[in-house]
Amino acid sequence: MAKIIPVPVFDGVVFGATGDLTLRKLLPALYYRFRDGQMPEGARVIGVARSALSSEAYREKTRQALEQHVAPDDLDEAVLTRFLAGVHYVPIDAAATGATWDGLSALLDPARIRVFYLATAPALYGPICRNLAAAGLVTPQSRVVLEKPIGRDLASARDINDRVGEVFTEAQTFRIDHFLGKETVQNLLALRFANTIFERLWTSDVIDHVQITVAETVGVEGRAGYYDTSGAMRDMVQNHLLQLLCLIAMEPPVSLNADRVRDEKLKVLRALRPIAPHQIAAMTVRGQYGAGAISGQPVESYAADLGTGEPSGTETFVALKAEVRTWRWANVPFYLRTGKRMPRKVSEIVVQFRPQPFSLFPATAGQQHPNRLVIRLQPEEGMRLDIMTKDPGPGGLRLSPTGLDIRFDTAFGLRFPDAYERLLMDTVRGDATLFMRRDEVEAAWAWADPILEAWAAAPEPPRPYAAGSWGPTASIALIERDGRTWNEDPG
Repeated sequence: MAKIIPVPVFDGVVFGATGDLTLRKLLPALYYRFRDGQMPEGARVIGVARSALSSEAYREKTRQALEQHVAPDDLDEAVLTRFLAGVHYVPIDAAATGATWDGLSALLDPARIRVFYLATAPALYGPICRNLAAAGLVTPQSRVVLEKPIGRDLASARDINDRVGEVFTEAQTFRIDHFLGKETVQNLLALRFANTIFERLWTSDVIDHVQITVAETVGVEGRAGYYDTSGAMRDMVQNHLLQLLCLIAMEPPVSLNADRVRDEKLKVLRALRPIAPHQIAAMTVRGQYGAGAISGQPVESYAADLGTGEPSGTETFVALKAEVRTWRWANVPFYLRTGKRMPRKVSEIVVQFRPQPFSLFPATAGQQHPNRLVIRLQPEEGMRLDIMTKDPGPGGLRLSPTGLDIRFDTAFGLRFPDAYERLLMDTVRGDATLFMRRDEVEAAWAWADPILEAWAAAPEPPRPYAAGSWGPTASIALIERDGRTWNEDPG
């Protein structure tokens, strides 16, 4: 069994401590790591926000959040009591000039690693970092964690990176993308580079195309204000989907050192063929959900969810065709798709292999389907390799597709940690392998910006689609004009 690298005692300071991300994701992740013995006794979680709360009041708020977002069977009262003893709160308007930091300074231990997690709007990253430095709270052992999206375009991303970089070195800066913390995503490295059967097939000679789908059944929910200024391209494609594309398309790194892995991902981003303005209509589709039904229940349109009564030009769905200009991936398209109010929640990568050049089998054997590898990121993490097999029994030769299926929950019999659990502990350890480097973020924006600019200049609004459907019909045409089809197999 692999040895788990221990986590040193640390002080974790969470800015935006009363926000949805902290209550719904970060605190439960830290509780699980504490319960499972990976967060050491004595480590502290220090919440920072503008609300005038005492530490006692914030501990009660934390308890309520854990009771809501942690499975009841996983809540152990004795463990919870010990965990809450390490939870503190300091009221600070952290982005304001002249804010008093004495309370936080008195809590922090100068000998410990300090992790400053900025669960705030990206516009506040620079001011918070500047104020941390002015208060003398940044030590050589400090790290800062930035949530995506880093900016809303290349220029704003560079500005944020510059401002954060004035205080924290690149080695101290951890740009988090929770998709990279999922077990199945991490398994992509093992799948490709620990199994010669796949790496030798990972070429344009064998692979026909790749699909990446991240579909959600939810609408904008409590994020309407943020989402309407962002949209699916900024919120999902520029970071999550492009990171998944990088892991599929990257060349083998010389080692699993963080920078060697990120060097190879950067090469993929720089090899993406720019989509020219005259290609936008043929290679991209944007949509916005209207009223419909999810799981048999009626849901309202995006405009209704915004609650403003005004039409919006923000996309809630994106489909596009990307091309990686390398010898390995020549003429292999990557089809990316993401949307809200889809029929089911699913995140998956489909590697579609080329069909046989001709069939040896009689027509009575049935239709032959090309092999494909389906990598499921959620909700049931695992992998399935579809192959053709002979149906058992007499009466002639009959072929049918069969899945070689690995479901991680049943294969390993373990609870799979949430992505934030892994990433938070990696931050404390100083392991940046699963985090984005500055040049990666900026290369992704450099590719995405022309698409966003072309959409902004176009007179047409996003195409409508009914909630509970797989998006605008134009997204079907996007892939089917190439003689391919989206994978919508629930298996």
